[in-house]
Amino acid sequence: MPSIPPEPDSLPAADVALSDQGWADLLSPTRRRLLVTTGLAGAAASATLAAPGASAATTGPANGLFNRGGVLAPIKAPQPGQSPWGYATASQATGQPPGVRPGERTLPQAPRAYTAIQSYHAHIYFDEDSYPKAALLRRWVAERFPVELGDWNLEPRGPHVTPSFYFGFTNELLPIVLPWLQLNSLGLTILLHPNTGDGRADHLYYALWVNRSQPVNAYNWNTSADEAIERIYPNIVPSVPLEV
Repeated sequence: MPSIPPEPDSLPAADVALSDQGWADLLSPTRRRLLVTTGLAGAAASATLAAPGASAATTGPANGLFNRGGVLAPIKAPQPGQSPWGYATASQATGQPPGVRPGERTLPQAPRAYTAIQSYHAHIYFDEDSYPKAALLRRWVAERFPVELGDWNLEPRGPHVTPSFYFGFTNELLPIVLPWLQLNSLGLTILLHPNTGDGRADHLYYALWVNRSQPVNAYNWNTSADEAIERIYPNIVPSVPLEV
């Protein structure tokens, strides 16, 4: 540790090397004296400014925001006509902003039938550090489930803002795939969403997340009334029995 130059009333006469605790013990009294001194000066300044008849003659001429001696000067009233915002902004009412999610509908009149779900997608996200985990999880899935496995997406694609891969599966596999992903995600972020014919809602409002969620860039997804529901065509034949 470096040597400490002596100061009156705070250090021993000889140079010493101090530990972290020694520094804390040494500086604490100094900080206390500073706070006490500052507090007394502030109180005196407040009393001076509040005293009847106080003026520049008693407080000293103004120098910027402070009077002589470092005392904060009274703030002058604003001059009309100088601010482009006017002088009534503090009294403005708080209004409701317009919608920032184009295409979002109002509240439905009745619940949507669960039979609208035709299939599911699982999107597994990774980056340059976690791609070995993604490769292992992809192999595990391909060995165990009859799914439709997509390509590697090494860059953001569609509404997905990070590298990813996906696999699609039928409704019958949901009770198995969902808990299996919960237990075997390897800490990766996974988006699981249904396919109902409303791609925007499928990704934003009907989704489930395993581990952390992350942004999905689907707010500008234009939903058409006749949007085709994506069908699943399994391209994987399992080769390893599922652990039970």
